[in-house]
Amino acid sequence: MPSPQTETPGLELQSPKEAEESQTPAQGSRRTSSRKEPNAHCKDGTRLGLGTLRQAFSRASQRALTQVSKEDTSLFRRSSCSLFRSFRQALDEGPAAGHFQATPEVPSGVMNGVSQQASTGAASEELKPEAEGKSVADLITERQLLAAFEQLLRLETRLVAEKASRTFEQDPTAFARRAMDVCLHYDGLAAELSAIVRETLGSDGVDAAVLAELARVVNAEEEAHPSPPDDGDFLRTPRHWRQHWEEAVRLSAQERVRRPGAGWASAAAEGASGLAQLLAELGVLVRRDLQKVRQEVQPAYAAAGFPAWEVYLRAFHSAVAQRLQELARDARGCEQLYVLLDWAANVYGSPDFLGPPGLALPAEPLPPLLAPDVWARLESDYTSFLAKITGCFDNILQLEQSHWAAAKDPEVLQGLYQAPLSMDVHMLVAEHVKAAGAISAELEATTLRICTRALGLFVPRFEKAFLASEAVSEPHLGAYINACEELRTSILSRFPGTQEELEKPLVAATCSFQKHLLQGLQRELQPLFRVVCTRDWLTQDWLRPLMDKVVRFTGHLQRVAQPRAQETLQEVHRFVVREYLAQALKPRKRFWAMERMRGSQKMSLDAQAISDTFQGLGSEATWLDQAIQCVAEILGETYKDDIQRHLETLIRSYPDIRRDHILAILALRRLGCRRNQHLLQHTQDLLRSEAGVVGAEAPRGHVLFEEIKVPSAMAVRITCI
Repeated sequence: MPSPQTETPGLELQSPKEAEESQTPAQGSRRTSSRKEPNAHCKDGTRLGLGTLRQAFSRASQRALTQVSKEDTSLFRRSSCSLFRSFRQALDEGPAAGHFQATPEVPSGVMNGVSQQASTGAASEELKPEAEGKSVADLITERQLLAAFEQLLRLETRLVAEKASRTFEQDPTAFARRAMDVCLHYDGLAAELSAIVRETLGSDGVDAAVLAELARVVNAEEEAHPSPPDDGDFLRTPRHWRQHWEEAVRLSAQERVRRPGAGWASAAAEGASGLAQLLAELGVLVRRDLQKVRQEVQPAYAAAGFPAWEVYLRAFHSAVAQRLQELARDARGCEQLYVLLDWAANVYGSPDFLGPPGLALPAEPLPPLLAPDVWARLESDYTSFLAKITGCFDNILQLEQSHWAAAKDPEVLQGLYQAPLSMDVHMLVAEHVKAAGAISAELEATTLRICTRALGLFVPRFEKAFLASEAVSEPHLGAYINACEELRTSILSRFPGTQEELEKPLVAATCSFQKHLLQGLQRELQPLFRVVCTRDWLTQDWLRPLMDKVVRFTGHLQRVAQPRAQETLQEVHRFVVREYLAQALKPRKRFWAMERMRGSQKMSLDAQAISDTFQGLGSEATWLDQAIQCVAEILGETYKDDIQRHLETLIRSYPDIRRDHILAILALRRLGCRRNQHLLQHTQDLLRSEAGVVGAEAPRGHVLFEEIKVPSAMAVRITCI
């Protein structure tokens, strides 16, 4: 504790009987608490010394109260003015006044103000030391708080009794001076209580004995002054030291919370990293201080029944809220806004922010860290900045374009073509949504909508840019089919609410890439079908080079994810069968006799080879196997009555077949006009019974003959047979 300092005593006022006698000031010396007053004329055995009080208060001020709020100072001035008005009223009215008016409470944080008031008085007064040899001022300085209060209370009681006995009828000024001295000592004691509170969380550690004595003093004052006196006597007015203690705790919390990053507001351009560091330091300080309160401060106050934990917790919560709102006003950009929201929701708002709970939370819940309107504004600003996520998708597109320019095939990962597109987009969306969800469900939903909308616009833009580039190839098309499929399955499964906006663009892009993948193969295979059903076709092995190209193509499909690989393979299978039949049904010079039989056998072998090849490649489109085989059987059928049976099989297997296709098939066989008419009539009835009406759609995915265009001249030619 601080030791007494050398002081220069001020002027002294003696008892009322010696008021007119001049006094000589005491020589400058080290004033001790055991000093005796030589004058014995005071009726109460005391002499008031404002000089000693000023010096003692000055020592306390230099130690703990280096800063006093303007609010406390102004309140003290108002209180002092009221007190002196009461004194003037007593002086004007004289003994007939009866009693003084009560003066307002003087805040305890006005130590410097007390010193100034004392030093400017007309004379100094000093409390006479008690039997133990220490003055009230020295007891306060040495923080013997309870002893100081008890001595003050005795002086107050004695002064009230003297007033009641009309001792000061002839000299009310003496009463005013002594009453003022008592009040100033009360204020000095309150200021010392405030200093103790402000030192509690300092680096010197917690003095449990001092805190316990502080609590006993507050309780003792409340017992001594339970309520304002009926006569309005300001001496016995309650000092409200419990409220003063709570205010000191609040000011202490505010002072400590403002320490981290005090100059950040003027350096907001540092970005999110500077704000994150500030909040990290703030979190460490608040956590350390509250843990200190819980482990050391609360036990010291507990014996006196002080709710220290709840008061400190609410004080720090209020101080952090105020600091956070100040930071929110200066936050700029999406990153800083997110850092602020995330710290409030996930760091400070975490259940384990203070570590394992050792004390219960307050009975009443703490108010929101940020006011609802401030929180809503921060979320709104954050989502406004987040709308610029389109720029992030543009960066992804630029990265993909750099890969195209490098003319390198995409990587193969786990047997599949892999493009960075899927991972980049998925991480971008998932991270933003996850981060927003950690703050609030409302912000998560808003962020998801923004990301979904931006992704829905990005997918067709990316598709157009890729297809217009020179990088279009089987590996790249396969990689982007995989990417779209992965995005569709992962994002839609994780965020079901995005299905409506993302399903359509992703499926459209996938189908577009599949279409371009098939078109490349179709351009290679198309010329090879021109030989079908010609005389050269009878003598050439035209099918092998065609199927070799198909096998090479399916090597790329093996690196495409399911079910898109199977869909594409079945589409290749359907293309081969369809183009084969389209060439066979074109009007050209027909086979006769032995050539027709050889053509039937050739067609049957081709059908079997195509079926075996695609089955070996894994095609599940077995419904295509009957098409070429049925036409081959009709072409080579020697028993004409069985042609109707083959036609029935063909119609039942392919409901999308039409009358023109039947006519073209009969033209290959060269039947008579009457038999043709009979077969046409029978097949027409069968088509109606199978499909309900002519032109009904085939089952989904089983479209074959509908896409085979038969020239209209063929119908005329068949009719003339």
